[in-house]
Amino acid sequence: MKQMKILFLLSFLLHSMAFCKNPEANTELQDSLSPYEILPAADRPEAYLPSLEGKRVGLVVNQTSILTTKQNIHLVDFLMMEGIDVKRVFVPEHGFRGDADAGEAVGNEIDKRTGLPLVSLYGNNKKPSPTSLKDLDIIVYDLQDVGLRFYTYISTMHYVMESAAENNIPMLILDRPNPNGDYIDGPVLKKGFESFVGMHPIPVVHGLTVAELAQMINGEGWLKNKVKTALEVVKIENWSRDMAYSLPVKPSPNLPNDLSIKLYPSLCFFEGTDISVGRGTYFPFQVYGYPDQKYGEFTFKPVSIAGMSKNPPHQDKTCYGRDLRNEPLTHQFTLAYLLEAYQISGKKDKFFNSFFDKLAGTDQLRKDILAGKSEADIRASWQADLEKFREESQVYLIY
Repeated sequence: MKQMKILFLLSFLLHSMAFCKNPEANTELQDSLSPYEILPAADRPEAYLPSLEGKRVGLVVNQTSILTTKQNIHLVDFLMMEGIDVKRVFVPEHGFRGDADAGEAVGNEIDKRTGLPLVSLYGNNKKPSPTSLKDLDIIVYDLQDVGLRFYTYISTMHYVMESAAENNIPMLILDRPNPNGDYIDGPVLKKGFESFVGMHPIPVVHGLTVAELAQMINGEGWLKNKVKTALEVVKIENWSRDMAYSLPVKPSPNLPNDLSIKLYPSLCFFEGTDISVGRGTYFPFQVYGYPDQKYGEFTFKPVSIAGMSKNPPHQDKTCYGRDLRNEPLTHQFTLAYLLEAYQISGKKDKFFNSFFDKLAGTDQLRKDILAGKSEADIRASWQADLEKFREESQVYLIY
C-alpha cells in the first residue's frame, strides 16, 4: 500500500506540473476569493473518508472534482492514495477531463493515468446500468454545477440517483458552491417539456446547490416510480449563497471564466436560435452575433478550436453583434439581449428553432416574444411559479 501511495504521489506531481503550465486549466477563472476561505466538500476529507473506508466505490466526477487545499489534486487520485477501493468512474457531458464539445459523444474507455474504467453517462447511455453498479457499495457524486436548469450535470445526477435507488446503493454528495446561487429567476419548466436540458419543474436559475437539489428531487418524488435514494451529504464550509465564488477550474469547455458563468443564463436561449454566442472564440458566452451587419458594430469570427468547439455555428464567418466582456460580475439573468436580437432579425417565428422550447422549459416564452410582449410583462407571468418554487424549496435548503 505504501508503494502504491508513492507511485500515485509521483504521478500527481507530474500531472500538477502539466496543469500549471496550461493557462486554460487554472488561470482563466478570476481568483476573487482564496480557495482556503471557502471549502467545497471535497476539501473536507475528514468528513467523507470514514464513509468510504472498506467500501467498493463508484465516482461521478470530471475535471472540476479537485481538492484546492491539496494543490488541485483530483479526487480520484486522492482517494486512491488514501487506499480507497475505487472501482470505476462515471463520466458526464464533456468527458472525464472536460475537453469534449457540447453534444459530442463521450465513450467508455480506460483512464490512462489510473487504469480505472470510465463509464459514459452522456449520449445513448445516460443512466448507469445495473451491471455497472453490481459490485459497488456506494456512489460518490462530485461535479461543479453552475446553478442553471439546462446545465446537464444535474440531469446526470438525477439518473445516477434513480439507478442507485433502484439498485439499493447509497449515494454520497460532495457539495460545491453555486456561482449563481444568490437569486432565482426565469420560467419554471412545465410538464411535457422535460428533456436532458430540463428534467425538473424548477426555474432556469434555481439558486440551489447540487446537494440541495438532490434532496428536493428525493423529497418531491421526481425520480421514476417515486423511488428514494439513500443520500448522505457533505456540506460546504464557510459559504453562504450571498457570497461570491470564483471557480478554480472551468466547469465545461465553453464557460472559461466567471463572467461567462454569470452571462450564461441570459445568453443560453440563443442556442435555440441561429445567433452565435461566441462558440469558436476564446470568449464564448460573453458575446453574441450573426453574419449580418445590422446586428451591431462589434465583430468576431468563430473558428474550430480543439477542446472547446470543433464545429461552431457560423464557422469562419464574420459575425456582427455585441461585446459583453465589460459587464460586471454582478450580472443577473435578463431577456434584454434576446428580445433585442429578435427585433433586429425581423424573422418572427423563424428566429427560433426546435431547441428553444426545451431550453425555456415551456412554449409560453416563445409565444410571448412573438406576441410582442415586453420583458416586464413576460417576467410578471413567471412570478407566481417562482414564489411557489421558493416556498417548496425552503425545506431542502442547507445554507
